Amino acid sequence: MKQTLAALALVLAAAVQAQPSFPVRIDVDASQAVGELKPIWRFFGADEPNVATMKDGRKLMQRLGELRPGSVYFRTHNLLNTGDGTAAFKWGSTNAYTEDAQGRPVYDWTVVDRIIETYLQRGVRPYLQIGFMPQALSSAPAGTPYQHSWRPGFGYQLIAAAWNAPPKDYAKWQELVYQWVRHCVARWGRDEVKTWYFEVWNEPNLPPYWSGTQAEFNQLHDHAMAGVRRALPEARVGGPDVASHGGAFMDAFLQHVVSGKNHATGEIGTPTDFLSFHAKGSPRFVDGHVRMGMAVQLKDIATGFQKIAAVPALKGKPIVIGENDPEGCAACPGPQNAYRNGTMYSSYTAASYKRIWQLAARHGVNLEGALTWAFTFEDQPWFAGYRQLATNGVDLPVLQVFRMYAKLGATQLRAESSGEVPLDELLTQGVQGRPDVGVLATRTGDGKVAVMVWHYHDDDVAGPDAAVSLQLSGLGSNRSRAVTQWRVDKTHANAFTAWQAMGSPQAPNEKQYVQLEAASVMSPTALPALAVSGGTAAIDFSLPRQGVTLLVIE
Repeated sequence: MKQTLAALALVLAAAVQAQPSFPVRIDVDASQAVGELKPIWRFFGADEPNVATMKDGRKLMQRLGELRPGSVYFRTHNLLNTGDGTAAFKWGSTNAYTEDAQGRPVYDWTVVDRIIETYLQRGVRPYLQIGFMPQALSSAPAGTPYQHSWRPGFGYQLIAAAWNAPPKDYAKWQELVYQWVRHCVARWGRDEVKTWYFEVWNEPNLPPYWSGTQAEFNQLHDHAMAGVRRALPEARVGGPDVASHGGAFMDAFLQHVVSGKNHATGEIGTPTDFLSFHAKGSPRFVDGHVRMGMAVQLKDIATGFQKIAAVPALKGKPIVIGENDPEGCAACPGPQNAYRNGTMYSSYTAASYKRIWQLAARHGVNLEGALTWAFTFEDQPWFAGYRQLATNGVDLPVLQVFRMYAKLGATQLRAESSGEVPLDELLTQGVQGRPDVGVLATRTGDGKVAVMVWHYHDDDVAGPDAAVSLQLSGLGSNRSRAVTQWRVDKTHANAFTAWQAMGSPQAPNEKQYVQLEAASVMSPTALPALAVSGGTAAIDFSLPRQGVTLLVIE
C-alpha cells in the first residue's frame, strides 16, 4: 500500500512540476494575543436521525465526540416523525407520538431515546430539533401522503408531505413537547438536559419544510418553547433555523420574539437564549470542473449577522449558524457536487471558517457555533459523492480539518499571510484569481503555539505549490523547540486517492478495508527541532494546492 501511495505521489507531483511554486510569507507573533477563538466548529448534523444508531453511524459519532468530549453537538431532523424507525434519504422516524381510538395521546420514547443515548455515550450532546409533525397531529388535508418518496435525483420540493403541516391541536402539540422534555430530564437528569439546545422545526421559510403561514409557525414555536420551559425552566431555547438569512420571515420572527404577543402565554415576547439561521455556498460545474461559491455562503452569514445585530434586544444573544455548508443538499448528486470526496471539501472548510470568525468580529455579534450539515449515509456505494464526513466507516479528508481545529487553542495570536485573500475581496469575488493561502495561529492551554495554514482556490483544478516561509516571533528564551506537523492533502490523510489507486473497488475486501482506514489517518510528523534566537525562528515548507497543514510548536 505504501508503494502504491508513493507512486501516486510521484504522478501528482509530476502533474504540477511544470508550474513553479510561488512564495508566501507568514508572520506569527506568539507574544501578541488578539482575542478569544471560540470553537464554533464543534456542531454537526444530518437529515437522517436513525443512521446514528447504525454501525457506521455509531463509529462516526464516536469520532465526533472524541474531537471535544462533552462539547460537540448534533442536530437532526425527523425526531418526532411517525414511522418504524427505518432510515431513508432525507427521512427518519421514531413513532414518539400516536393516538388511541379515542384520540388520547400515546407516547413512546423507545426509538428517540436510543438515538439520544447513542450521542451521549460517545461524548456528543443534542442540539434538539423539535419536529416534525406526528401523523396523528398533522392538519394536512385528508389523503396527503405522510412520508415522502424522495430519492437522490428527484426535485427537492418532493420532500413535502403531511409531516410538514401545522398541528391540528396546539395544546396537544405543547403537551407532546412538555412530556418529551420531562421524560429526558427524568432519564438523563436536569444538569445534563439543561446543557442541550432546543429549537423548533427546520427552515420554516421554505415551502417543502413548512406548509403553514408565518403566524402559524410563530404559534408553533411559542407553544413548543412553553412546553420545554414548563418541563425545564432553565432549558436553553432558541431558533428559528431559517434557510439562508431568512429574509422578511426572519425579520418578522425577530420582532415577534421581542415584542409580539406570545401565543402560548399571552405575554409579550418569547423566551430566546440563542438565534439560528443557515448559510450555504453555491458550487457550479464550469469548463469541465467544479467552481465553488464561498462568497454566496459568506454573504448569507453577513446578512444574518446584520439582521440580528439590528435588533438591540437580541444583539448580544449567542448565534448558531444551524447549517453551514458549501451547498444545500447533502444527499443530492450532480457534477457541481463532485468536490466532496477529496481535498476541495477539506480546504474549503479550512478557508471558510476563518472568514466566519472575521465576520462575527466585524458585526460585533456573539457567534457560538457554525454547524456542519454532514454525517454519513449507511450502506451506500463507496465514495458515492454525498456530502458526508465518512464513507462506509472510513474517514474523508474533511473530517481531518475538524481534528486540526480541535488541536487549536482558545487564544488567537496575531498572524498575517502575504498569500491570504482579503475578506472584502472574498465576499465580492470569491477566490477566483490568486489562491488563498491563509493562516490561523493560537496558543493552547498548555502553552503550545498551533499554526494552521491552508492553500485554497474556488476552482477544483491543479495548481502550483505554495512555498511558505513561516516567521515566528515572541517565542521567548533561546532554546530549541519540538515541532509536530499534521497534513491533509492529496497524499496525506486521504482515503479517496488511496481508493482510486486500488482501482476504485466497490466491494473492498478485509485487507483493502484496513488499508483504506490506514490511508485516512492523519499521522503526526516530527520536524527538525526549531532553533530559537532572540525569540524568533523560521520554518520553511511546501503546501500543495488544496492542502491544509497544522504545525504545533512545543
